[in-house]
Amino acid sequence: MSESSENLVLEHLRPIRGRVDLIADDMKEVKLRLSSLESSLSLVRREIIAGDETGARQQASIDRIMERLERIEHRLDLRNET
Repeated sequence: MSESSENLVLEHLRPIRGRVDLIADDMKEVKLRLSSLESSLSLVRREIIAGDETGARQQASIDRIMERLERIEHRLDLRNET
């Protein structure tokens, strides 16, 4: 290759290298933000699970209360006339 063609190649490679460096920096930021989103999603999932567990416990308590109420109504010979 002649010296002028080598210089021409180098002239084209410099801006490409600069853009590649910018892309690499952008990718670092994207990776950090993605990690943050994954952590947040994990927290949301835990909150949903905790909410489901709370709902299940509440439903179990309601079921026990309903059973007790039915037994009380039965002992008092109360009939639900609906």
